[in-house]
Amino acid sequence: MELSNGTTVQEFILLGLERGQEKRFYLLILFSFMYIITLIENITIITLVHIDDHLAQLPMYILLGNFSWLEICYVSTTIPRMIFDLASPQGIISFQACFLQFYVFFSFGSTECFFLSAMAIDRYLAICHPLRYPTMMSSRNCSKLVAGCWIAGFLGYAVPVTLISRLSFCGSNIIDNFVCDQGLLSLACSPLKNVFLISQISMNFFMALGNFVFVAISYGFVIATLIKSSNQHSRKKAFSTVSFHLVVVVLFYGSVAGMYVAPGGKTQTQTAKIVTVFYTAVTPFLNPMIYCLRNDQVKEALGRLLRRVEQRLRVKK
Repeated sequence: MELSNGTTVQEFILLGLERGQEKRFYLLILFSFMYIITLIENITIITLVHIDDHLAQLPMYILLGNFSWLEICYVSTTIPRMIFDLASPQGIISFQACFLQFYVFFSFGSTECFFLSAMAIDRYLAICHPLRYPTMMSSRNCSKLVAGCWIAGFLGYAVPVTLISRLSFCGSNIIDNFVCDQGLLSLACSPLKNVFLISQISMNFFMALGNFVFVAISYGFVIATLIKSSNQHSRKKAFSTVSFHLVVVVLFYGSVAGMYVAPGGKTQTQTAKIVTVFYTAVTPFLNPMIYCLRNDQVKEALGRLLRRVEQRLRVKK
């Protein structure tokens, strides 16, 4: 962690999204609004799942509640820091804080991959094996699945990030982004940095690819089963639910894929920033609306909650 002149790297500088003062102000307002709405959306889903007796017993909504909690943690890892940097142009972040963000950011992203796979498993069992579904997705098994997603997501990056943080850093300490990501490795002066960079990219790629293939195969079986179904009403309802799940999958993996197909040269950095904004802010902002937009059970649970609140307010008056 020593610079070429013998001093030690104590901090990094995040250049952020924009340097113009006026544009920074508009971005500050935009992302503050998106962050607040994202928190409200996901807190509402978590509240509904926990207080509604019907939703609390369904594995699909137990997974959705955990997914909403994951989204809150995910956006809170990056967006508050980005808002702070938009308000304060220095963009200084300590060495320890930068690597902590690096680890937590990628761990939450990895956990989201596993949760999307878990939700695909749930829909596969519910639609392709409805008779075995209550047994295979019992409360106990659902809890194990949830715990497995969290553990797998956070264990995968613990050792790599620890090893990367022990590399020697020299020269520039400027990161041309709003988040501490794989760009950290380009600042290392150790001859091993290329090995770590290739390993990190390969790990991200194959972990995302493996989960994506699993999700694609699962929903492939689901769609094939629905096409063969003779019950028009059930098929239409199931197709509606699955289609919204697939939209979330496409949004997430589409933005992740954008990191690997970004053009080279001068436009690479700007493209990387746009893609990073998409999967750190835009996708979590849209996911709750997509999942619940045409979900009758969530709408009914929300209606029950609002009526309960209204009744309590009347009693107090």
